[in-house]
Amino acid sequence: MNHRVLADWIMKRLFTLTGYFTILILIGILYLLFSNAIKAFSHIPFSSFFDLHWNPSAHGEPLYGVFQLLWSSLLVTLGSMLIAVPLGIGVAAYLSEIASPKVRKAIRPLIEILAGIPSVTIGFIGIVLIGPFIADVFHLSNGFNALNGSILLAFMALPTIISVSEDALRSVPPSFREASYALGANKWLTLIKVVIPAAGSGIVAACILGFGRAIGETMTVLMVTGNATAMPHSFFDPVRTLTAAIAIELGEVPYNSPHYYGLFVLGIILFFISLGVNFLSEWIASKLRYKI
Repeated sequence: MNHRVLADWIMKRLFTLTGYFTILILIGILYLLFSNAIKAFSHIPFSSFFDLHWNPSAHGEPLYGVFQLLWSSLLVTLGSMLIAVPLGIGVAAYLSEIASPKVRKAIRPLIEILAGIPSVTIGFIGIVLIGPFIADVFHLSNGFNALNGSILLAFMALPTIISVSEDALRSVPPSFREASYALGANKWLTLIKVVIPAAGSGIVAACILGFGRAIGETMTVLMVTGNATAMPHSFFDPVRTLTAAIAIELGEVPYNSPHYYGLFVLGIILFFISLGVNFLSEWIASKLRYKI
């Protein structure tokens, strides 16, 4: 056996072991979540999780309704998507179709740096800049609300949406653009009517990945959304998301208590949301790969 064959054999076995190791880690996470979440149902009626309000430390009867936390998470995340999706697609279209190679080379590293900013730092921006600005503009007592969280989550989801959308736009064959120009369309009309629709599956996948990035964020929303345990009715109300509830309560809750196990139920909900988002984005991306 020569050195090249031996090296190939070693690398193949190494990558195989790495794949199995990753699967074992995932199985371990699933076991941890499900084993503790199942214990919650021996202390808490299953129907209690369908209540509207979450307040396990209430002096009277503890409340374990997840709908308040789930709605708060969706409110903040959907608000962030309303900001990030048009802005992200616009930047991706500019980089793919309009920007010169020199400009593209300068902007791409900035987007990568944006993706690497710690969430705590972004939370500080929300506390020092965005929160006071919201309070001044809308005449509120403070800026710790769902709108603040949505703006910051949009900021954090932008790199994902821009990068994946740009790849989808650049994967559209040049013949599509050439055919559009041959029919008399200008660059703007070609972009709107031809390129973006042709890259639609990839752009949708980018938006879904951005949604998953936003809904799984913890520290930023914990710092700027107010963390009120009440059902929000607008973007100006303080909210507590699923991730923030776990982060705030898990460190202080009594070990092996119903409240402790109930937090693992929240973890299961987040796990399935993230899993569904990833499967959906991969399915859409696979349609793009086969179509173009």
